[in-house]
Amino acid sequence: MKANSLLKGLVGAAFLLGAAVSAHAADTLAAVKAAGTLKVGTETAFAPFDYIDAGEHTGLNVDLFAEIGKELGVKIEWVALPWDGVFPALEAGKFDVVAGPATITKKRMERYRFTPPIAEATIAILKKAGDTTISKPEDIAGKTIGVGKATAQLDQLKEFSATLPTKVDVREYPAFTESYADLAAGRIAGVANSLPNIAFVASQRKGTFEVVLPPFGKKSYFGFIGLKDADHAPLMDAIDAAMLKIKADGRMAELQKKWFGASFDTPDAVKDPAF
Repeated sequence: MKANSLLKGLVGAAFLLGAAVSAHAADTLAAVKAAGTLKVGTETAFAPFDYIDAGEHTGLNVDLFAEIGKELGVKIEWVALPWDGVFPALEAGKFDVVAGPATITKKRMERYRFTPPIAEATIAILKKAGDTTISKPEDIAGKTIGVGKATAQLDQLKEFSATLPTKVDVREYPAFTESYADLAAGRIAGVANSLPNIAFVASQRKGTFEVVLPPFGKKSYFGFIGLKDADHAPLMDAIDAAMLKIKADGRMAELQKKWFGASFDTPDAVKDPAF
């Protein structure tokens, strides 16, 4: 009799615990809905995704999160900070999700949850226009190449450098805009970044920069980032659903054409990144 009572008590406690966890898990999405605001962290020096133009925050991320906000029924509040501070600030609860975007990698997926991809992130080289010493990616051997600090492009550049007869002199920058300035001034020979980024920069500064084709390394994708815990799962589920709807009805492709000049064929999810 006592055993039955104890068993019933344990079952009841487990039920109550499960209900409490379920209610807690819904808190993040409920809090965003209640506040009417989704806080989004990003850096504003990563054109064409996020950058400042004539004093205004603009880019693909701004347009895309405007659509996500419509789907969720909330306003978007932007929080700008240097890229190397984005992930610590996300974990400290300074905002709900990161726009970035970030390259989807195995290491990052162990700690964070990614949304559906928004574009390709395969790496390529930007050089000064008219530089005949670099006509293919392998020509950066022994040269000084800029790359963003704490980026997936940094890892890819180092991996590629190791395959060359003379290693690349890798120079890390807090923001890519600084590396483009050094390239224009002739202080470095090139910048390694994702193809969409440098293609946009080259298109904006014709006669100053050129893209070195083809891209190199493994094919990769950009996604937005959130926390992986149960508290944030309902919010990330809602953002994923909104993005897949935006992709299915053609709004995603329209925004890609607006900012990249072409749309990308991206998967709905990346479960096994190339690196």
